[in-house]
Amino acid sequence: MTKPGDGGTGRTAGTAAGARPAKRLTGLDSARGLAVLGMFVVHIGPHPADGPAAGGADLLLTAPQGRASAAFALIAGLTLAVARGATRPRSRAPATLRTTLVRCGILAVVGLSLASLHPPVFVILGFYAVYFLLAEPFTRLRPPALIASAAASVLLGPVLLYGVAPAFGHLTEGRGGGAPELRDLTTPAGLWHTLDLVLVSGAYPVLAYFPYVLTGLALGRTVDLHRPAGPWLTAAGGTAVALLGYGVSHLALENWGARAALLTAIQDSHPWAAAAEDPLQEILAGQLGAIPATDWGWLLVSDPYSQTPPEILGSAGVAVALVGLAVAAGRSRLGARLLTPLTVVGSMALTAYVGHVLALTALTGLADWQDTGWRETVWFGAVTVAGCWTWQLVWRDSPLRRGPLEYLMHTVVGRAAGRGDRHARA
Repeated sequence: MTKPGDGGTGRTAGTAAGARPAKRLTGLDSARGLAVLGMFVVHIGPHPADGPAAGGADLLLTAPQGRASAAFALIAGLTLAVARGATRPRSRAPATLRTTLVRCGILAVVGLSLASLHPPVFVILGFYAVYFLLAEPFTRLRPPALIASAAASVLLGPVLLYGVAPAFGHLTEGRGGGAPELRDLTTPAGLWHTLDLVLVSGAYPVLAYFPYVLTGLALGRTVDLHRPAGPWLTAAGGTAVALLGYGVSHLALENWGARAALLTAIQDSHPWAAAAEDPLQEILAGQLGAIPATDWGWLLVSDPYSQTPPEILGSAGVAVALVGLAVAAGRSRLGARLLTPLTVVGSMALTAYVGHVLALTALTGLADWQDTGWRETVWFGAVTVAGCWTWQLVWRDSPLRRGPLEYLMHTVVGRAAGRGDRHARA
């Protein structure tokens, strides 16, 4: 089992900056690093302009919206598959389930604790613990069954999410934000609220984000990224899937009448938004992208965080293409060197992610930190890259090279597995 911040292959984790041991998918670390830095842009960067005012910089701000977290989850599923043997699964060790429970427990504690600090971002780690726990049974499936499960989850997950939202009190608005905290586990009402967040209304609900994990798991089981053609087939396949997802949404809204039907429905369900320049965008912006449960036509939009089949298909395709291109680029010596800033962050992703949440929490109280922009985003990225790079250089001859939180995870999980379990990986 892997997690954010795993070395990327389940083999040798946490090398010195710029180094690439044999059989290590350096590009996978760099893809994860890009996802982490993409979340920095979402959390810290200025709000992109819409419509005619949008420019090149706004496209850079828009690109990671929804896709960075999707790539983070998909790569987690991929590294899980690689850690279990990729296309040649290893026999399961008796301690596998125990190590999974321990790893999920650590991620849950860290995620709940961070969310309890009330940072200005939604913490994904608590959701990650649930993803990995749910993924365990799927690691035992053969590739055809795994591919079918991933495809079904992309279609059925959002439909089920749409269907159960009213039962949790989310019909016209209120979905699309929040993360469970430690205090939510202390009362019956808090436990119900946690279930609501994890399944339906949270920032990264299982019904919308677990499909990314399954897609990454299926990719790792079916495509050998070590073979010359593997990365290029992955990039081509991901591009095709992204075009399919976003293309179907565009055609449905603009050519097949879905937008007109939704505008009619908005008159009844959201009359306050009917007079807006773009009523659909007005509603989605107010719900952080999550769709209302008032008309089935909403399941055809593909805006960031909308949690619909086209949006999940499109974001998953972008993530798969990113993995393929990154792995292909990382195969050459020049490519690996150029990707080093991303690689060092990706190999210490858990530490980098937790560090940026803590830093944002501390800085939020400062009067001049309320309006962040490109300057703060660049500083955060630069400090993160420099910090991860320096750490790996200083500790290059020590097990600590994998990162402080990664080393802690590796040590605790290794002890839970027992010394005889060679497959325990941080």
